[in-house]
Amino acid sequence: MNLQVQVCDKLRYHVIPSWLAETAGGIENEAMTVNGKLCAVEETLADIEAVPVIPTGTLAIASRTDAEIENARQDGKIDSKPASVGTVPEIQKADGHHARANRETLNGGGPVQANHEIRSTVGIGQGIPASEQGNPGSCVSTQQNRENGQGETVLGIPKTTDETLVIGRACESFPNASRPVAALELDTESEDELAAANAAAETRGLNRTRLIIGIVSAVLLIIIIVVAVVVSNNNNGNSSSSSNRPSSSTNSQGRSQVPTAEKNTDMDPWSWYDTTDFNMTYTNVMVGDLPIIGLYSDWDDSAQANSKVPALDKEWGSYSTRPARGVNLGGWLSLEPFITPSLFSYSSANGIIDEYTLTSKLGGSAKGTLEKHYATFITESDFKAIADAGLDHVRIPFSYWAIEVYDDEPYLHRTSWRYLLRGLEWARKYGLRVNLDVHGLPGSQNGWNHSGRQGAINWLNGINGATNAQRSLDIHDRLSKFFAQDRYKNLIAFYGLANEPRMTALSASAVVNWTEAAYKIVQGNGIQAPLVFGDGFMGLENWKGVMTGYGDSLILDVHQYVIFDENLIVFTHTDKIKYACNTWTSQAQKSSDTSTGFGPTMFAEWSQADTDCARHLTNVGWGNRWEGTYDTGVESTSTLSPSCPAKDSSCRCTKANADASDWNSAYKDFLKDFAEAQMHSFERGRGWWYWTWKTESAPQWSYQAGLAAGVLPAKAYERDFDCSNLPTSYPGLDENY
Repeated sequence: MNLQVQVCDKLRYHVIPSWLAETAGGIENEAMTVNGKLCAVEETLADIEAVPVIPTGTLAIASRTDAEIENARQDGKIDSKPASVGTVPEIQKADGHHARANRETLNGGGPVQANHEIRSTVGIGQGIPASEQGNPGSCVSTQQNRENGQGETVLGIPKTTDETLVIGRACESFPNASRPVAALELDTESEDELAAANAAAETRGLNRTRLIIGIVSAVLLIIIIVVAVVVSNNNNGNSSSSSNRPSSSTNSQGRSQVPTAEKNTDMDPWSWYDTTDFNMTYTNVMVGDLPIIGLYSDWDDSAQANSKVPALDKEWGSYSTRPARGVNLGGWLSLEPFITPSLFSYSSANGIIDEYTLTSKLGGSAKGTLEKHYATFITESDFKAIADAGLDHVRIPFSYWAIEVYDDEPYLHRTSWRYLLRGLEWARKYGLRVNLDVHGLPGSQNGWNHSGRQGAINWLNGINGATNAQRSLDIHDRLSKFFAQDRYKNLIAFYGLANEPRMTALSASAVVNWTEAAYKIVQGNGIQAPLVFGDGFMGLENWKGVMTGYGDSLILDVHQYVIFDENLIVFTHTDKIKYACNTWTSQAQKSSDTSTGFGPTMFAEWSQADTDCARHLTNVGWGNRWEGTYDTGVESTSTLSPSCPAKDSSCRCTKANADASDWNSAYKDFLKDFAEAQMHSFERGRGWWYWTWKTESAPQWSYQAGLAAGVLPAKAYERDFDCSNLPTSYPGLDENY
């Protein structure tokens, strides 16, 4: 029996060949990725009587001819000769991929129930997900089971005959020899098609003895995954809180419960690129007019990031005595060209300089491109690694189009929202507290590319300034209603209002008035976490006496870098460390004291970068100050002569942009001292967040790369350097490095 399948976006065809080669006498498989799914290009099944095509709602076991199979593949229907058709119970997905299953044996001859849907893949013989073997979520091969002394069984099922089919759920990652699966599933959902399948089953004979014997000996299983009500009481049994949250009805029918109007939208889980750890039950429940779809009802706040800090369900205490140590997840849900330059690799003639122009260029393909980025750039393993590094907080930047888009904006609407929610759950899993950061507001609060649109500032400014100011307040009204839910009270430690409003180009009083209006809305909606506002680059001393009376409920956010100021980038390596130890420490102490500054102050962005050489850092195509190629198009803001300490033609970015493995030992020593000097300084305030966790090619901006290169402490709370013993030189390190 030969079957070729090359269309995966409709048929969702998966093949894992390892054990099948043993039992079936050989299989050839070649895989490719289509629309983010691993698809079989070709398979050959020898001497197997299988049903590779089943319509939704119909369970059929039969032998087929090549022609029947090919016809079914081509027109999406089945001309079945089922040996057994069983009543299909209600099926729900639980954790997005596998686990939490109840077993149910199908009795041959029962009718197919209309509107019931099989959302599992059909496996042959032993093809049941091994996640039920006490290791949920893992992919375990038959060979591994044998090596583990489990004999020739999976889920306690004996090895079956070649013609027996078993219902199971496929694993979404497909390393070799992982999960034996050979099946297609179609979304044929109408009652007419189900009735036709039943009629075909009845007329062609429901009781073929040979296969019934196989069924009896092998036991057919259907994974029934029960999806709980998404907003209800938590897993600790806090029933008192459940009445304060809406509940969704249990939708046990799978995709048939997704309204036609919402299919292939963000409200249709079966259209999502990635379903890992998402609840796949459809629900239209909203909180703050924002969807809860994808969330589970239970949560556990008992995790502890490390032994130096309390678990999530314990009080943190004062951030003035226990400062935050965290990292940003920059470039993930709000794009930034220097973090992921691969997304901006276009000819300059295309003018792709920010997320606005990128999504305009991509058009209909924006969803596929960006959702793949959301799903793959930051994963659960990153949150685990962050906690393993001795960090205890994450700052998650996202932008307003996660909530809403306006007019004819090209931004991808609300797709990043569910990835934000999943990221919050992963942070919870590893005990990491969260600093929510609205990185881009309607109209752009700074005109920089990381706000979404580079150029004019149309927030509190210009003819649409008032409109965009109100839209921004509306965004915070919805966000704060959503995140005031009980499930977030232990998780969200800080709530950011506006990242880096450029107050040097805006009315300072207008920004202050907007901030106070936003504070009133967010606090009024029940957010208990302190609110965060940016210093606006006005100078910390200028915030003394401004917005007083808020205590610790309003925190000033300062971002410290030495590379965007021509007076600082020219510092030698040792001078940069002295500046961090002396000037920044003094600023942190003064700003944190209401007699000399605003009061509560945090440092939510900093890095180890000592040059501005990273590609696209200063905007796409603008060059850099280090080499003297920084051309903004305006003479007064351009830097067209070298600004490294040597201030001559020896200023080159080659070494700065080299891979971390090529750095010499002296430069590594400097980078580690520079990082720990900044940690020392910023802990004189409410704490710090490194910018950023991951980059494609800028290691001085990547905490992940810094750890791997040994230029960051293995544990953020165990450091070798402090500012009491400043270095005088780094032998072997040129100042134009």
